[in-house]
Amino acid sequence: MGVKTIISLNDIRPYINAKKLTPTIDGIMDSVYIIDDSFVLKVFENMSSEAVKEELELLKSCENLNIPKVVSQVITIQNKPALIYEKCKGQSLKKATVDEIVQIGKFLKSFHDITKNKQSNNMELFARNRLYEMICDTKHHPFLECFNSLDIELKNDGIIHGDLFLDNASFYHGKLSCVYDFTQSCNGDFLFDLGVVGLSWCDGIEDKKALLRGYESDISMDILDKYIKYAGLFYSVNRFLNKRNFKDLWEKIND
Repeated sequence: MGVKTIISLNDIRPYINAKKLTPTIDGIMDSVYIIDDSFVLKVFENMSSEAVKEELELLKSCENLNIPKVVSQVITIQNKPALIYEKCKGQSLKKATVDEIVQIGKFLKSFHDITKNKQSNNMELFARNRLYEMICDTKHHPFLECFNSLDIELKNDGIIHGDLFLDNASFYHGKLSCVYDFTQSCNGDFLFDLGVVGLSWCDGIEDKKALLRGYESDISMDILDKYIKYAGLFYSVNRFLNKRNFKDLWEKIND
């Protein structure tokens, strides 16, 4: 999916002296550009300046982790909030090895240690009542059947990432170099974050064991699978409503 907001060098010259601006296909909800192969510009299509400031504060609180370094305050591009980041080294994965899964588990543990009991002003996007309303909007009965089969009560542990799919992390020479796209960060259950990683990064039981090992968690495989299924349902419904392909996720949680 390409950028939604078309901009030129003139749009960013008040904020950075750049010679080259390259649109990317990385952004799904937002518009992402590479600046001089050194920086990343993200134009937030559906977020308020206040919500972007919330993300900026979260990134500052986690600056010792492998996350993007923000080099601007919240700026305005064509009446939309935007941020400029240093470009991270490495590339996202198509498939993760056991070692890479351990690394992302360790990152998630460190992130949660920082955000535990912290409060976000953002809407709790992944709450059960919100998911139920989304499912009703789909009018797709299999989603409702799956929802009713899930005996799960989500806690408010602190601030979660919420969207840590494979394409939201980069590795460089086999090492985790960056985790990004904190747009959906909000208060939620830390195990939901673990479920999203399990959904996207793990193909079998050994991968799931590696994730729990990296996260230093002693929860049972049954509990992890329950959160993986909830995460898969949420993102299947989300993609359905946004007219995107959801069948890969749906099939994964209904094997």
